[in-house]
Amino acid sequence: MIHNNKDIPRLLLDEHVWVNLATILRNKGFDVIHTIEVNLNGRSDSDVLTFASKEKRALLTYNAKDFAILAKEWSKLDKEHSGIIISNQLPQGELLRLTEKLLKRLPAGELENTVRFLQDYK
Repeated sequence: MIHNNKDIPRLLLDEHVWVNLATILRNKGFDVIHTIEVNLNGRSDSDVLTFASKEKRALLTYNAKDFAILAKEWSKLDKEHSGIIISNQLPQGELLRLTEKLLKRLPAGELENTVRFLQDYK
């Protein structure tokens, strides 16, 4: 169980993730932004992960293939990131429910330099 706000992961939602998820989660008190909101749409996966890392945000994406490869490359280079969360494309309600569960159950420090699967937080 997370005890204070600084333990709660901050998220960046990748461009194909439902954009209103960021707004809904912010309204529930979570620190979540979408790539559209910070002009990252169309940028390379590396640029997106670099931005997320600089902002100390875990990245929620549907792009399992490319980000799994990128995570391995970063690990070999000893480059740190705040976590990559991979999800299947889900109905909006299910995506919201699982993302909120992950944010409440997984401290930010446990996400660092890991690749997680959103479906593991059912």
